[in-house]
Amino acid sequence: MDKQAKTEENGAPVAHGAAGLPTVDVTSYNLELRDKDGFIGDRANKSAFRDAIEAWRKRVRAGGSDPLGDVPTDDLSKKEVDALLAEEKTEAASLVLAAIDDFATNLADILARYLKEETWKGTERIVVGGGFKDNRAGLMAIARAQIRLKADGLKVEIVPIAHHPDEAGLLGAVHLIPAWMLKGHDAILAVDIGGTNIRAGVVKLNLDDKPDFSKAKVWKSDLWRHADDEPRRTATIEYLVRMIEALIAKAKKAKFALAPVIGIGCPGIIASDGSIARGGQNLPGGNWESTHFNLPEALRKAIPEIAGQPTFVIMHNDAVVQGLSAVLDMADATRWAAVTIGTGLGNASFVRKDM
Repeated sequence: MDKQAKTEENGAPVAHGAAGLPTVDVTSYNLELRDKDGFIGDRANKSAFRDAIEAWRKRVRAGGSDPLGDVPTDDLSKKEVDALLAEEKTEAASLVLAAIDDFATNLADILARYLKEETWKGTERIVVGGGFKDNRAGLMAIARAQIRLKADGLKVEIVPIAHHPDEAGLLGAVHLIPAWMLKGHDAILAVDIGGTNIRAGVVKLNLDDKPDFSKAKVWKSDLWRHADDEPRRTATIEYLVRMIEALIAKAKKAKFALAPVIGIGCPGIIASDGSIARGGQNLPGGNWESTHFNLPEALRKAIPEIAGQPTFVIMHNDAVVQGLSAVLDMADATRWAAVTIGTGLGNASFVRKDM
């Protein structure tokens, strides 16, 4: 990955999409590996798991009735899939287990391919985030992928990310900037942009308890499932601004000393000026990779001040930011990585800096 340039904004160092962060170096992210069938990551996103269930249903129908009945696969909620697994000895549970095995095989194959990349060599642990891990089927798939990698002699540990997937992408934002920039403040604003949802929140820092952010918590957050509304890009930014402004008002009412900082996790390759070089195809309503569009600039223009101070915006890839939420859990690992299973398969790899 190209070394990102540093600029100055409001007297503070800025490096959107930076390789060098306060506690880690980002050795890679958004790997776009392909084979003859296309991008390999497409075989282990949440749609791929649905596809695996549907494929098994079609095969079973060739020899009899479908144990899942008439309900379309896409209409099955995560809770309903987990409920099927709980039935244990039924054909429905067996069908879902078969789909989990297929998905786990694909995930293990993808991780094995990543581990061959120079930037991933020596990886000791891989944390798995994204909404897929927040249910029994997802956790089983992660565990099965671990078994397959072990069986292939790959000595790497795969673990679900510790934080709830709704919060990991917000909590990681505090690790994008040096702690000294946040001294004297109670909280920062964080935004996690995905292909289906946008979440914005206030992250309470609790620096008096622990200066390393280990006590940081999401105090308030708001979720917008933009995939249901299919907004244009301009409408998306306007809605996001309203979300952030509402959170600022709540923090003010709670008498928080809110830092004038917005940390953002966003899909794609993030250029040093905050533009999206590529990989933003799943973002809502328009070309986010346009040379005429810059999300940090758009937010600064819409929200020029926070708590009477000029707004400071810092943005990185969403898989990087989710991975950063696990920094403190990786204290015993020098090289580690993160994958996020959602609309796409995000990925990032890290090397811990000497503390």
